[in-house]
Amino acid sequence: MYPLVLTLHSVVRWAIVIFGIVAAVRAWMGSRGGKPWTALDNSLGLGFTISLDVNLLLGLLLYLVFSPITKSAFSNFGAAMGNGSVRFFLVEHLLLMIVAVVVAHIGRARAKKATTDAGKFTQTGIFFTAALVLVLLAIPWPFLATGAGRGWF
Repeated sequence: MYPLVLTLHSVVRWAIVIFGIVAAVRAWMGSRGGKPWTALDNSLGLGFTISLDVNLLLGLLLYLVFSPITKSAFSNFGAAMGNGSVRFFLVEHLLLMIVAVVVAHIGRARAKKATTDAGKFTQTGIFFTAALVLVLLAIPWPFLATGAGRGWF
């Protein structure tokens, strides 16, 4: 079960990155260009937050149930904190991703409450960009110096 959940978690990350980039770019273009807020803008934000939510659930399954990394780390937490690769998954990845999900949801909620199209674009631009930056920082890219890097897929 671990390989399946890990693969799904990795695949959904690409949906997050794509939705996040497109939603943030459209938001900034809309806030600068006086464009109307459309159903597509709403759908992109929804896709971004839903893909974040799905991946958070998959990540929590890995973290709490399936991952041999966290199982081993919890048996000797002190040693795990001394290992950069293990610490990345045990603490850094988890915290940054949870904050990213919260930030994206705040942006979506604030956009819903905004009374003007420019306000909707500005709120999603700020919060989706911040969430996307957090996600990009927390992804275990293959080139990570900590040794925590994973493959592209």
